[in-house]
Amino acid sequence: MDDRPIGMFDSGFGGLTVARALIDLLPDEDLVYIGDTGRYPYGPRPLDEVRHFARQIAGALVDDHGVKMVVVACNTASAAALDLLRFELEVPVVGVIEPGVRAAVQATRNRRIGVIGTVGTISSGAYQRAVRSHRAQVELTCSACPGFVEFVERGETDSEQVHVLAERLLHPVKEAGVDTLLLGCTHYPFLARTIGDVMGRRVVLVSSADETAFEVRSILEDTGLGRRSAGKANHRFISSGDVDLFRQLGRRLLGPELDRVEPATWTDR
Repeated sequence: MDDRPIGMFDSGFGGLTVARALIDLLPDEDLVYIGDTGRYPYGPRPLDEVRHFARQIAGALVDDHGVKMVVVACNTASAAALDLLRFELEVPVVGVIEPGVRAAVQATRNRRIGVIGTVGTISSGAYQRAVRSHRAQVELTCSACPGFVEFVERGETDSEQVHVLAERLLHPVKEAGVDTLLLGCTHYPFLARTIGDVMGRRVVLVSSADETAFEVRSILEDTGLGRRSAGKANHRFISSGDVDLFRQLGRRLLGPELDRVEPATWTDR
């Protein structure tokens, strides 16, 4: 058994969907969450730059916070750096792409799946490769949705402007006749109501947050890394940007567990 915390990071607030799922599924586990709001969004950035950010933050989680596992709670960072982090770090590393794909393949009925994500995630081909690895006979339609992340980071999750943007950006996957839409960015579940309204009630929305939490639990059980001591868990939240804004908006998105935010102190490594 291992009382070290689980570490996780995202470009900003999106990974809080994964944090919420982890807290609900594993209430005894300590958590350290880093939101890189000082450098968001990751989606439009070159993958090499995102890879550098991911190595920097994951290194800080392991070296400075002594985590027993790293959850890359960001689809763009998972696409850019997951394999590299698994090679470099001596702790288990979990991404959000594979769990989401697995859930979408199981959910589809007409074998037509849509994936929406940031420009960086979609252009990386990570979801296309993950679907092929399942050897599932499905038709995949991918569409980048620039602008969604920025709306979430401003706390505008149900405005008229985001609805108009969603109608335009989701048009390709609607035209493809998908019955399952994988939200390929951890920010997008915060827009689920708007996305669902545009896609229609017959389309199942799949978020990777719950599936990622299940994978984390499975790894902890298989490796014996689960927390030894029961009791109130400690959840730490760190931001590279405005900590007051992160606490205000993050608490609204996550819940009461987010009651204090610390400034990031990592250095380039």
